[in-house]
Parts: sequence; C-alpha cells; structure tokens
Amino acid sequence: MNRLAGVTSPYLLQHADNPVDWWPWGPEAFEEAKRRDVPVLLSVGYAACHWCHVMAHESFEDHATAEYLNEHFVSVKVDREERPDVDAVYMEAVQAATGQGGWPMTVFLTPDAEPFYFGTYFPPAPRHGMPSFRQVLEGVRQAWDTRRDEVGEIAGKIVRDLAQREISHQGDRVPGEEELARALLGLTREYDPQRGGFGGAPKFPPSMVLEFLLRHHARTGAEGALQMAQDTCERMARGGIYDQLGGGFARYSVDRDWVVPHFEKMLYDNALLCRVYAHLWRATGSDLARRVALETADFLVRELRTEQGGFASALDADSDDGSGRHVEGAYYVWTPERLRAVLGDADGDLAAQYFGVTDEGTFEHGQSVLQLPQQDTLFDAAKIASVRERLLDERRRRPAPGRDDKVVAAWNGLAIAALAETGAYFERPDLIEAAVGAADLLVRVHLDEHARLARTSKDGRAGANAGVLEDYGDVAEGFLALASVTGEGVWLDFAGLLLDHVLTRFADPDTGALYDTAADAERLIRRPQDPTDNATPSGWTAAAGALLGYAAHTGSEPHRAAAERALGVVTTLGPRVPRFIGWGLAVAEALRDGPREIAVVATGTTPDKSTTALHRTALLGTAPGAVVAVGAVGSDEFPLLADRPLVEGRPAAYVCRNFTCEAPTTDPERLRTALNEH
Repeated sequence: MNRLAGVTSPYLLQHADNPVDWWPWGPEAFEEAKRRDVPVLLSVGYAACHWCHVMAHESFEDHATAEYLNEHFVSVKVDREERPDVDAVYMEAVQAATGQGGWPMTVFLTPDAEPFYFGTYFPPAPRHGMPSFRQVLEGVRQAWDTRRDEVGEIAGKIVRDLAQREISHQGDRVPGEEELARALLGLTREYDPQRGGFGGAPKFPPSMVLEFLLRHHARTGAEGALQMAQDTCERMARGGIYDQLGGGFARYSVDRDWVVPHFEKMLYDNALLCRVYAHLWRATGSDLARRVALETADFLVRELRTEQGGFASALDADSDDGSGRHVEGAYYVWTPERLRAVLGDADGDLAAQYFGVTDEGTFEHGQSVLQLPQQDTLFDAAKIASVRERLLDERRRRPAPGRDDKVVAAWNGLAIAALAETGAYFERPDLIEAAVGAADLLVRVHLDEHARLARTSKDGRAGANAGVLEDYGDVAEGFLALASVTGEGVWLDFAGLLLDHVLTRFADPDTGALYDTAADAERLIRRPQDPTDNATPSGWTAAAGALLGYAAHTGSEPHRAAAERALGVVTTLGPRVPRFIGWGLAVAEALRDGPREIAVVATGTTPDKSTTALHRTALLGTAPGAVVAVGAVGSDEFPLLADRPLVEGRPAAYVCRNFTCEAPTTDPERLRTALNEH
C-alpha cells in the first residue's frame, strides 16, 4: 500500500495498491520534491473515467514504470471530483498550451507547483504519433537535469500568462431581451434538426441549454425554443444514451445520433436531465417526458443512493464481460442470440425489432446498445413490459459496473432539486422523502458549525476538502426547491446560511464577479474562476440562480443585487457561446420574469384539499424560476406568508413580481392562468 491508503476518494483508493509511490495533493508532496530536487508528476482523473483505468493498468501497475517514477519524480494523484479547484487550474494550463484537454490529465510541475509540460493519456508504447509514457518521463527527466533554466522560464511564463487572464464581466448590466434573443439565434444555428442536440460527435446531453429553452418558451411563447427542447429530449430518450431497461442516461454519445454511449452514468447528468424531463412534462404533458423523468428518478434512488441517504457520484463504464476482462459497456449490450436465449425465439425476435438489435450490431463485436427506433409497427404494451422486465432480470445477473460511492455536495444538491420536484409533480412522496434524506445527510455530515460545506463524504464521513462555489450554489438550489415542495422553512434558512458564504467569501466586493474557491481557501498558482457551464452549472451561474431564488423568497436586496451583478457575465457570453452558458441563460430568464413569488396560505398546519390543490398548481406553473411558499396563515416559516390573510376564511394564493401583487385567489384554475401567462 502507498500513501493513498486511508483516503476517502474511491478513485485514489483504486491506486492505493499501485507500485507507484503516490502522494495525495498536499504541501508534504511538494516539500518532498524540493528535498529531493525532482519534478512532480501530477495525475488527475476520476473513478468512472475509462481511459484513466486504461493508463493505470498499462503504466501505473507496471513495476518497471513505477520504479522509474519513484526514482525520478514525486507522483501526486488527484481526484478531480474531490479537488475541482486543482483540476480547473491545471486544465486551464493544459488547454492553453495544447488547445485541448481531458482525463486522465498528466502534468509535470516544479516543486513550486508551476506546470511546464502537459498531456492527457499516454500509451505504454508509441502509437498514432503519440510518444510512450516512458519516453515522456525520460524526456522530462532529461530536461530537468540538463535544461533547468529553460524549464523554469517555461513554468514562470505559464503562471504569468494564467494570472493575466481576465473574465469579461459586465457586472453593471444584466442580460436583456437582445442578449437572450441572440443566444436563442446562436443555438438555432448550432442545432441539429435531424437528430436533435447541438454540434457533432461526441454529443453531450445539453441539459442546461434545454432548461433555458423551456424557460424562454414559458416566458415568451417562442415555439421554436420549445420544439428544439422537445425534439432533443425525444431523440435522447429513444437513443442508446438512455438505458432502455433500467432508466438513466450515460455521460455522452460517441456519435451524432445518440446511438452508442460512453457508458459511465454520472449523478449530475441524471439529476439535471430528470429535472429537464419533469419540466418538459410540466410544459407539454408529454407521456414520454413523464416516463423518462420517473424512470430516471427511480434509477437515482435504486442504484445511486447510499446507505447514509446521499447519492453516489457515478457508475463505471466498464464491467466484467463474464470472462474476467473489464470491458466498456459489457453490462448493457445485447446480440439477437442473447435475446433469444433469455426470451425464447419469438419474444427474442420481437425484442430485437423493438430495441433495434441487429445481426451486425450497433456497438462492437456484433453487439448492440438498446434503442427505441421510430418504426411503423404497433407493439403490444403488455408484451413489451414483460420483455423489458425479463431482460432487466437477466441483466441483474451480470457483473455490475463499479460504483463511485463518494458523495459530492454539489451533485447531491442537483439531485435534491430534481427528486423533490419530480416527486411533487407526479405525486410520488417516496421521491420527496429521498430528497429530504439527502438534504439531511448534507446538513449532518457536510455542514460544520459555521455552515461551511465539505466538498465530499464517504460512508458518512466528511472528506478533508473544502466546498467550492458550485457546492454552495447547487446545495442552496436544492434546499430552495425542497422548501417550495415541502413547505418546511428550515430549508430556506439553510440556503440562506450557504448563500451568506457566497456573498462574503466567494464574491469580489468591487465587481460582483465570483471565484470558484473561497478567499480563505488553499492558495494555488491561480485562483480559479470559470463562469461557463459544462457538464454541470458553473459555480458562478449556480450561485446566481440560488441568490435570485433566495431574494425572491425573502425580499433580500443584497442577494438580488449580487445575483444581478453575477449575471453580467451572461450578458457577455450568452450571445457568443450560448451552449456553454445554458444555466446562466436560464437564470437570466427567471430574472426577466421577476421571478414570480407565490404564497399559499392555509387554514391550519395540516393541509386540506383546497390548500393542496393550490400548492400543486403553484408548483406546476411554468413561470421561470418562480418560488413557492406554503403554510398556515400567520406562520413565520416563510417571509412570503407574512401579512397574507385567508380569503373569506378559505385557503388562498398570492402571486407577486417586481413589487406588484395580483388579487389573491382561492381558485386553482385562476392561479394556473396567472402563472402560465407570458
């Protein structure tokens, strides 16, 4: 065992038995490099990363390679999901130097943590124009030994260049109709009308862009925005990127048609997409959207919930194919022969037709990923349900992909929001209970006595790494959604505690710009600051959304002002790169709409049918970013309930925005009309 034994990161623990003398990130590793006068190898990855596993097997488990590393380097292994700040700083350097990035990320540093040579995956032998990993190690060692001044100059220049990068942040101007219209036009130009989605291969689920499109349609009535969202959601749900048996989405599709996924399943993708499909159903009543939202929610609870009530980070892409070899996608793929072996000839042929399983295969070695291709044949629903259940039973007998049991605060915040809303929309109290359980874990384990968040936990034990901005923003977002759904004001209070940290520790008091790490966090070669939305909402836009929602709930001017200043970056980036600021655009839509504030006052603490009908109608309103408070008349649970009387002794709903309130109503239909008008 090396120095990784005993850490909480499942990814680092995967390397604890390597012959490489790994160090976790920390000052001790760099002090050792100074003492020995050797460079640092920084290797960054995550537990569900396929090529991380490949490079580990080829190089880090190889004794000759390990011996060379141990003699000439200090090797530091980082889980990018535990230390997104470290990952972000060095990924920025990799992308600036090479024009591309990815994981595993391989960076060589001076003992002062300054980078001077970069790469991603390196093969064990020269391949496709890439040097072997051993050649890279020998070249870096030679440069360190014979051209130290040159190495120092390169490292110094990189650090200076990074320090001079600035975010174009128009904190004095919030995005208006022009910027949102230009963003929509930009998305229309990049939209793939034949296949849905944006751009070419590989194709990622554009969950935050879809949220923007749904909100834009709700606010303006733009049918084109709704059509892009609806068609993309249908194409993804019919493709191999969606697990047609067990629910849930894979990380991305390697092709433009959503057929062959990269099979790892991430908590954040599924939380975001669960919410998108629930919102699509709310807007359209689509049966497909309802099914996918519920199946994805059930996948989250069934396969990712931990014993402590939180949600694990990911399922691996690889699993044992039955021969002892770990193969990507082995758990999910089928051939016609295997279908017939499980179902019999007739039902096997039916399943092959229904799920698009061909003799040639859609994946590797004649195997197919299950899809739902469009076809004219009418299928018997009961028969298909039986086929699906039998195939799922058979699949459960296969060796399952590994699970990364690390609980990441930010991603659990996303899951809380998704499960709370999905449970409320479809009257599934078990999903709301799962959301409450995860929120309770975050409060018990991740929050300290000063309401500071730990980034991760495992087995109910908090990790050592401090939460970053996305943790505070996404967890606050989850708590706000939970407050609206449950009517429990304590979740609003917890959101406020987290957002106070955003205001005092993450925001630039002069410009309103936001940093990914707190002012009192570990100092790296650069304080990371990235407002763009990629696989998840950036910390910047997540915090902006939560600040805006909290301000709508409480009337807090400092929180609203901070949200507006943060959204200045959307004014800059929205028209230029709308695909990479989707959540920021969605928050901007909420700001343009108000957002609306809905207070439902009840006759008592036990909800009656009238209160429940008004509350449900409020939650199902499509007004972007609307906040909902429900409680007994005179309750101090929510500021929105203050001074809201009953109407003729009956439960009533109040709708306000921009300091103006409509007349209260006791009629759910009138409330629905008020919330869904543009």
